[in-house]
Amino acid sequence: MPVPLRRRTLLYAMGASLGVRSLRGFAVDQPAPAHFTHGIASGDPLADRVILWTRVLPGNGSLDAVPCTWQVAADATFETIVASGEAIARAERDYTVKVDAVGLLPGMSYCYRFIAHGVMSSVGCTRTLPVGAVSEFKMAVASCSNYPQGFFHAYRDIAESDLDVVLHLGDYLYEYPVGEYVNPVAEQQLGRTVEPEHEILVLEDYRMRHGLYRTDRDLQAAHAAHPWITVWDDHEMMNDTWRAGAENHDEGEGDFFKRIHAARQAYHEWMPIRAGAEGDQGVIYRAFQIGDLADLIMLDTRLIGRDEQLDYAKGIERAGSVEAFIKHDLYHPERQMLGKEQEAWLQQALQSSKARGATWQVLGQQVLMGKLNIPVIPPEELANIELSEYARPRVEQTQQLAPYGLPSNLDAWDGYPAARERLFAMLSDHATNPISLAGDTHNGWAFNLTNAQGEAVGVEWGTPGVSSPGLENYVPLPPGQMQALLKGASPELVACDTSQRGWTQVTLTPDAATAQWRFVSSVVEPTYHTRAGEPLVSRRDTRRLT
Repeated sequence: MPVPLRRRTLLYAMGASLGVRSLRGFAVDQPAPAHFTHGIASGDPLADRVILWTRVLPGNGSLDAVPCTWQVAADATFETIVASGEAIARAERDYTVKVDAVGLLPGMSYCYRFIAHGVMSSVGCTRTLPVGAVSEFKMAVASCSNYPQGFFHAYRDIAESDLDVVLHLGDYLYEYPVGEYVNPVAEQQLGRTVEPEHEILVLEDYRMRHGLYRTDRDLQAAHAAHPWITVWDDHEMMNDTWRAGAENHDEGEGDFFKRIHAARQAYHEWMPIRAGAEGDQGVIYRAFQIGDLADLIMLDTRLIGRDEQLDYAKGIERAGSVEAFIKHDLYHPERQMLGKEQEAWLQQALQSSKARGATWQVLGQQVLMGKLNIPVIPPEELANIELSEYARPRVEQTQQLAPYGLPSNLDAWDGYPAARERLFAMLSDHATNPISLAGDTHNGWAFNLTNAQGEAVGVEWGTPGVSSPGLENYVPLPPGQMQALLKGASPELVACDTSQRGWTQVTLTPDAATAQWRFVSSVVEPTYHTRAGEPLVSRRDTRRLT
């Protein structure tokens, strides 16, 4: 389709100075003094403040900074403005704007907007955290939204739901090039093709990928409807990241730490997250008080302290036997998931929560904490399953290990059992009603967490992915059969869903915590419907799912 003259002229001007790539997927339809390119967002709410975010480009295509005004109001008419201020969008921060809107009241809903050169952004809704007695608090839990895997219908459902906050537990975007880890229908027929086309490696690449994702209208709607609290997982950087490397990084892709620096900078530029004293290279673990009801403790299980993941094939070959691998590698007492500094911080956070009388301690973190063992698939069933070239050798290898009762995913807490026992000891000693929330797997999980002595520690809910494919894509057994096999191999597993995409609603009250999976009917059809799963309930002072 030919580009309209006015748009062609403007694009030419931007190409000569600011650069067309800086549009980050935004379609310029007509000239304007300024362009709000990717909607608005809010995040990291406290009782008296919240982070506000937007991105605005100069309308003339220059490299000039863009001064703008931000406003917070009691309602969408903006007749009663309760807070306002000035900010500046600059090229060195990719023209993103983040402000900490202070002076707000606790437990209140607000509207907000930005204004630049007389141009208004869209209007967003946000909410501060409550203080004192809290009778109910509702959270959306989401993770694993892969643009070329399909539509983000789950985000639209989140936008249209009654919630206090959205927790995103990572894999907000993926680093892969065109054609890798995609649904061909989404990429080729729906046009959900990534930019840049290559694997993202440097700051400009990460900025472009964030910009592409934020052109999605469903994602924009979810950001505009609620405040978000986020942590990264691996794909915001690269697959299977640990503190000094990653599976998806090799010598031909430059210096690992420079790549991590770029990924972290872009993440902080584009996400409504409050930077710490060390800026965008500082730690992201942090805590939020939800009145007397709960403490939300967000952890970094991916980058800050994690030792390298184990590998069954390499580890067993090196150790000489499965038994030696289990004893000396898997159960090595010094293996770290959080790192010593974060473990000490977490213990203090749990102690503070218990001391102030909070009912729930909610850990928002990336990977499954519950013990999920390799299920034994009957040989006759395995022979009849159509497995991909990628999946077959991996499934056959794990089936050889299944009789040993070994974990299915060494990238999760299962690969760091000594670190998990240290965490469980902290939860037993310093928490009242602990809950773990996890993403990463693309499927729904519910666990009763127990320590090595079999004592109840807490509960865990893992959320389905927004669009990334789940276990059914690798081992296409009927969902009911797969659930039975997994539960048979994993005594802690109470419920699971291995075949549907969606998100999780978690509702906290003084008496109970309830999770309910919300599934979307399709991620490759433009229309969809939602279905709610059965409520998964943990009563106060039980540390178990009922």
